[in-house]
Parts: sequence; C-alpha cells; structure tokens
Amino acid sequence: MNYSIYAESTPNPEVMKFVANRMIADQSIEITTLKEAKGISIAEELLKFPFVESIYLSANFISISKTGTIQWEDIAMQLRNFIADHLNSNGIRNYTENISLDKTSVVNDPKHEKIIANEFTDHEKEIEALLNEYIAPAVESDGGAITLNYYKDNIVCVDLKGACSGCPSSTSTLKGGIEALLKRKVNPNIEVIANEK
Repeated sequence: MNYSIYAESTPNPEVMKFVANRMIADQSIEITTLKEAKGISIAEELLKFPFVESIYLSANFISISKTGTIQWEDIAMQLRNFIADHLNSNGIRNYTENISLDKTSVVNDPKHEKIIANEFTDHEKEIEALLNEYIAPAVESDGGAITLNYYKDNIVCVDLKGACSGCPSSTSTLKGGIEALLKRKVNPNIEVIANEK
C-alpha cells in the first residue's frame, strides 16, 4: 500500500500539516537547517524549496513552516504531491530510525563545553505527565508539539515546536489551557511561559 497525503491547515497561518496514511517516523524532530536534516531525505529535499523555513516531522505527519512572502494556495498542492512522490519512491520506512535524540542541554563553560543531562525532578515529572496526557494530543492534532523545559519557582517553561512555534494563538493556549490545567492540578500559583530560543 502506497503513501497518500492530505494537507490540513493549522491554527498557525504560516504552517500547514501534511498527513500520511502510514507512519513515517517513530520520534518527533524539528528541523530548520540542512545540517539538522542530514540523513532524513524527506527533510533534506523539502528544505531545498526556497519558501520552506522549517519542518516538524512526527509519527504520520510533516508540519511545514513557510516564508511569509508566499500563500499556501500557491504551494500546498505542489508540496503535497512532492511529499507523496518522495515517500512512495523510497518505500515504506521510518525516516527517523537513525536519529539519536536525547534530553541533554549544552552549557557554556569558559574552559570547555559541558553537556549536562536534563534530569527532571519529581514535580517536573508530574507536570510532564500532565502535559503528555492532557495537552500533547490536542497540540499534535494541530501539527505541533509541546514539551517541558523546566519548572522552577512556580514558573513552568515549555518548548513549542512545529505549528505551535510562532503561532498567534499560542499565548491563549499557554494561559487558557495549560496554565489553567496546571493551576488546578499542581499549584494555583503556577505561571506558564514559552521558551524563547
């Protein structure tokens, strides 16, 4: 059975979600440069389009962020056909099988760079579980992802990826959805912010 692709709009007017009828990845990854795309052929090829700014690859969809100078009606069909042709010419496969994603962060040290594993505290694990259960499925259906960055001094910092990154409605999602949930379930004094990379 071949791949078939349909395009779906997202709350972010700069991002379109291209959904496949089969799985294309076993892990999620956001890609903004050809260097980051190395080894992921679909991402390498999509980034060659001059109007593609970034790609978010996850499970059975690819969210594509475009430049503001072009309209979706001018490129959506071209991208949909390109993605279907590329996937079908490469056969059924997992495009992220050789990608190693780990939860580490790089801390600059004057003498050298240290890589520190991001170990969550019990409170962070509780918040992460709530995000994964209540928030992540809805965000993914809109072509994005949300992950916990840290929790400290009643501040919950989250990373927004895919269609959520730069979305005009992300502030209302953060405050009205996520913050309200965490205030109710964890601590009434929690404030949720987005990590500004």
